[in-house]
Amino acid sequence: MTDTAQPLRPLRVLAAMSGGVDSAVAAARAAEAGHDVTGVHLALSANPQSFRTGARGCCTIEDSRDARRAADVIGIPFYVWDLADRFREDVVEDFVAEYEAGRTPNPCLRCNEKIKFAALLDKALALGFDAVCTGHYATVVLREDGTRELHRASDMAKDQSYVLGVLDDRQLAHAMFPLGDTLTTKDEIRAEAERRGLAVAKKPDSHDICFIADGDTQGFLADRLGRAEGDIVDESGARIGTHDGAYGFTIGQRKGLRIGTPAPDGKPRYVLDISPVDNTVTVGPAAALDVTALSAIKPRWCGAAPTGPGTYTAQLRAHGGETEVHAELLDGALEVTFAEPVRGVAPGQAIVLYDGTRVVGSATIASTVRATPTAV
Repeated sequence: MTDTAQPLRPLRVLAAMSGGVDSAVAAARAAEAGHDVTGVHLALSANPQSFRTGARGCCTIEDSRDARRAADVIGIPFYVWDLADRFREDVVEDFVAEYEAGRTPNPCLRCNEKIKFAALLDKALALGFDAVCTGHYATVVLREDGTRELHRASDMAKDQSYVLGVLDDRQLAHAMFPLGDTLTTKDEIRAEAERRGLAVAKKPDSHDICFIADGDTQGFLADRLGRAEGDIVDESGARIGTHDGAYGFTIGQRKGLRIGTPAPDGKPRYVLDISPVDNTVTVGPAAALDVTALSAIKPRWCGAAPTGPGTYTAQLRAHGGETEVHAELLDGALEVTFAEPVRGVAPGQAIVLYDGTRVVGSATIASTVRATPTAV
């Protein structure tokens, strides 16, 4: 039997306040619950003006001001902590390196792992705080034996457990998600913020990648990696087009291929493979994207690691659905077989395993096994 974790005593809580409505309401709820809350905004860029503006991100000067105003209304102390160097090294540079290697990373997941629940948590604990509070939609459950589990949010439509699947036992023990166990819609969260007098009540949600100011991922990568013209080939290896850099493509991509030669069957073609070694992008029919199995590395477990093979559900992207899988840990790698073929699976992405609503753990996809392509 499990119960939602409810601390028996007031805690010293560090509330990470991005400047958005979710983190502001989470901080307010933590304070209302009787905890000793301090707000902190993370300065993640040495030049915040280079990050997204217009209230679309979580790293701008205006976001820090919004967070400060929210803290003032809640009545809690507020600080800005400079983690720009760590963010650049652990998130931005990792993002660029992964694309350069032909992989598709998730920077939000890396930020949670390396920044919010590593650098931030370590600093919080060193200063005597008991927990870090964020506005994520997920639930920490305290079991009768004292161990903790990470579960999906009560409202599946807002669940963010996928990007938290990298958290380990120690991090879960100091994590607080006040929004995760309430069946409230986003409109209701905004209404609550308005009742509390928080000016961020009507602020648009952040989306896309916070450190890409104009939303142009390909342009961002080109600025850092340079133009590198290469070939686009079909499954037979025939050259059918060119590109300005293989790093600008992702597995399953359809748009922006600039292929002059139509497919024999007249149907759309998709990116099947990205080879950074020879700077080649391979395209083909949708059926060739079907994946039946994968191998994932660097597993991180939200609790004890599985001791043998098992059947789980898996999520492959932040806003994707679940699919049934058979998974086993072999020689440090997670070997996964899908009950039904899936598409849009790319090396570098995270696969997160679930047992019901419980997050079992996360791993980084290293390679995939394709089904036999449908004949063209």
